Amino acid sequence: MANITTKVSWSSRADESVTAGEGTPLLNGTEQPRHSRQLSEGGSIFQIGRLSTVDLEEEMASDEDSLRGRPKEIPHNEKLLSLKFESLDYDNIENQLFLEEERRMSHMGFRCLEISRWVVCGLIGFLTGLIACFIDIVVEEMAGIKYQVVKENIEKFTDVGGLSISLILWAILNSAFVMVGAIIVAFFEPIAAGSGIPQIKCYLNGVKVPRVVRLKTLVVKVCGVICSVVGGLAVGKEGPMIHSGAVVAAGVSQGRSTSLKRDFKIFEYFRRDTEKRDFVSAGAAAGVSAAFGAPVGGVLFSLEEGASFWNQMLTWRIFFASMVSTFTLNFFLSIYHNKTGDLSSPGLINFGRFESDSVAYNLYEIPLFIAMGAIGGLLGALFNVLNYWLTIFRIRYVHRPCLQVMEAMLVAAVTATVSFTMIYFSNDCQPLGPEHNEEYPLQLFCADGEYNAMATAFFNTPERSVRSLLHNQPGSYNPLTLSLFTLTYFFLACWTYGLSVSAGVFIPSLLIGAAWGRLFGILLASITPTDSIWADPGKYALIGAAAQLGGIVRMTLSLTVIMVEATGNVTYGLPIMLVLMTAKIVGDYIVEGLYDIHIKLQSVPFLHWEAPATSHWLTAREVMSSPVTCLNRIEKVGTVVDILSSTSTNHNGFPVVVQVTDNDEPAKLCGLILRSQLIVLLKHKVFVELARSRLTQRKLQLKDFRDAYPRFPPIQSIHVSQDERECMMDLTEFMNPTPYTVPQETSLPRVFKLFRALGLRHLVVVDDENRVVGLVTRKDLARYHIGKHGLEELQLAQT
Repeated sequence: MANITTKVSWSSRADESVTAGEGTPLLNGTEQPRHSRQLSEGGSIFQIGRLSTVDLEEEMASDEDSLRGRPKEIPHNEKLLSLKFESLDYDNIENQLFLEEERRMSHMGFRCLEISRWVVCGLIGFLTGLIACFIDIVVEEMAGIKYQVVKENIEKFTDVGGLSISLILWAILNSAFVMVGAIIVAFFEPIAAGSGIPQIKCYLNGVKVPRVVRLKTLVVKVCGVICSVVGGLAVGKEGPMIHSGAVVAAGVSQGRSTSLKRDFKIFEYFRRDTEKRDFVSAGAAAGVSAAFGAPVGGVLFSLEEGASFWNQMLTWRIFFASMVSTFTLNFFLSIYHNKTGDLSSPGLINFGRFESDSVAYNLYEIPLFIAMGAIGGLLGALFNVLNYWLTIFRIRYVHRPCLQVMEAMLVAAVTATVSFTMIYFSNDCQPLGPEHNEEYPLQLFCADGEYNAMATAFFNTPERSVRSLLHNQPGSYNPLTLSLFTLTYFFLACWTYGLSVSAGVFIPSLLIGAAWGRLFGILLASITPTDSIWADPGKYALIGAAAQLGGIVRMTLSLTVIMVEATGNVTYGLPIMLVLMTAKIVGDYIVEGLYDIHIKLQSVPFLHWEAPATSHWLTAREVMSSPVTCLNRIEKVGTVVDILSSTSTNHNGFPVVVQVTDNDEPAKLCGLILRSQLIVLLKHKVFVELARSRLTQRKLQLKDFRDAYPRFPPIQSIHVSQDERECMMDLTEFMNPTPYTVPQETSLPRVFKLFRALGLRHLVVVDDENRVVGLVTRKDLARYHIGKHGLEELQLAQT
């Protein structure tokens, strides 16, 4: 990858050609196009179209004068943005077709649409719960078989010798499962790698991530996470449920499957980004609810990521989807466990109920909880930094699918080897009492009636290990066991996250935190009188789990509610909130959250909640793209085709202008039209001359645009003859006549708020006479946002 340490500019000049392959997504080793920049009366104008680069040293002298006297806290962002990401059209295109359809619809029609939205949300929750149930049952059965086989093999060779055979068997089984999961991800659907939460955060933020909500992605995600968890990796199956729920929502709400090429002719009204994004937020919330049994936490998760489009009815529908999801999972799991009707397993991860005595805490413990939050923030920052460097290494050297599969198999084998070694050399033997809840107690070298405590932590699914750390009686683990487990599992989880497998980081984070949190409680209890029970290890394991997870992912409001709902006790609401806030503050002081790091490494034009704090000296003139490619209200077909086909002007929105006088004055803005609309018009030959010659020609309707959504055909697939190029297109009926506009002197924070609050894709900048002078897009704003301690990710990825 060339010229990573360069500044971004965007060019739209037609006289600059680029070869095929230039301007393609970053981080894939492709070469970047040449630099292009234009200066105009308004200062330095960054033009949008194709990605260009310019050496910082060459530009430093010219920028020094223009920036003299201005604050230096917000220089132009030195991060590259990928061209493969586009914005969602969350703002309704209120053209004549849309208004006519809305005006024809009766009050009963709108009521039926609202009922349909509730039905869709119910289906989303039901199907998400079914998928979660399927994943949980398959993982339990397959993992049970694997652990039982390995356990019997270990017990067989413990007395006669030859435990190396057990180690080899364990490593081979793990590697085999992980190999299958890595192959389907690396070779068939790479977007299914990881938890999918960063991609869903981007989608709810307004970024269209390619292939993120496709049926194929869902199938690979579900199969991949099963293989990853059964393969013994330091991962969880809860994070991918959020992605799975979002994919279910995107598919169900459209009433068809573009992958299967099946159209059920239902929910056609919802085939637009506005409605689809709402349903995806409901699917993400249903995924959180199914994973943690936390419907309110699911609603708050969607709220944190997409509050710009929130309203009361949408909130209720999302909550409804979350409740249906957790109920569906609960009901079917009760049948699976032969306890039909016993709805006591609301999520994939169930922390179990804490008794009132064990969860009691005193005022003097709150400083201890805050201190644990600070420790969680530090450990979380260390985890994120290490994972960041590993990701950079993978970008450089492990970019081929075969290498990605081999790395995943290596991690699986190393995980099994480390686990076996820790179990083998551990002498932490605990009595096997009638109240023990270990699924696969392993005796190994312990005496009869005892089991190896280290095996309880490693020789189990991560969810069961978390529950044992939270609820086992005091004395179930010795400090050395917990210390070694925390250290090894920390680095294994850090190495695992980012592999080409479907896996989440929630459960590993909780497990690491629960381990060192229980250790913290044991150490506190050791310095207090023996009859004191205030330092209950399970209580501090819960606080440590929250601190570690908060330090890694940096979620506060939704994670607090998720933890409270997962424990089934609101007593610890305040301590968990304080711990998560402390972990976030301490962690943010060092490095960003794990999801934010990976979003930046993917070069996504992600918009944060607020503009940079000292950005009021920037105006729309400085951030806009200019000059802008405009279209006349009645435009020549050949001109439209040439603009859409040009690689130097791959815009997705075009201001429409009209000449109000006969003189040579610049045309004035009268609307905005999208690339997708123009492609549909060309496909259906909506030309003025053909409309006059064919009196019976069917009038284009919104249904034609919805049928083409979301995979609009490329301009290269549309044939336009030479005669048709001379025809004219009347854009009046199809353009948005009331696009959002701002004057040139509008401050950057105000522009940012308009984009973030209204979910805009394009913002037209006009002068005092309503003439187009520039266009602000998401990428224009994303380039100007720098984190407080922003890492120079792409500089470190330079090859």
